[in-house]
Amino acid sequence: MAITEPIRRRSFMQAIVLGGVALASEGLRGVSHRLLGAAPLTHPTPGDPEIPNEIVAKIIRDHFGDRPITHAHVSLDMPQVAEDGRAVPVIIESDLPMTAENYVKGVYLIVDHNPDPLVTAFHLTPSFGKVAIETRIKMKRTSWIRAILETSSGEVWADYAKVETSLNGCG
Repeated sequence: MAITEPIRRRSFMQAIVLGGVALASEGLRGVSHRLLGAAPLTHPTPGDPEIPNEIVAKIIRDHFGDRPITHAHVSLDMPQVAEDGRAVPVIIESDLPMTAENYVKGVYLIVDHNPDPLVTAFHLTPSFGKVAIETRIKMKRTSWIRAILETSSGEVWADYAKVETSLNGCG
């Protein structure tokens, strides 16, 4: 079957422009990371979950800079399957010291695929005692959860859990 109707100039130009924009955006993605000083979207420690998007990368970059995040000294206890994403139980514990000289000063909980991934941040002092936090969070969908601790000396420690959700908790 032959095409009998000629392509209109306007349709042709729109297709060319859209194709050029698509190609340019793919090519500029890597350039923008270099120009803006953005960290690559990989996690600093091999074997840990990859950073899924620029929002999570920005949260990690803003709070921890280029410091290495080590998978140790943190325990993130969550169910592997959360039947209701509106109230998922979370327990975060650490064996790090809580002395006046060296203590956990921040605990950050990041849910990779939530609309706002930084779900909560706890700012602690040495008087808090042993780090043992229990809370409930909302989860939009199945996602990696990151519990990241920052010490007063600048060390950053983490634990991760992948949680599957059956019911969307973020509306």
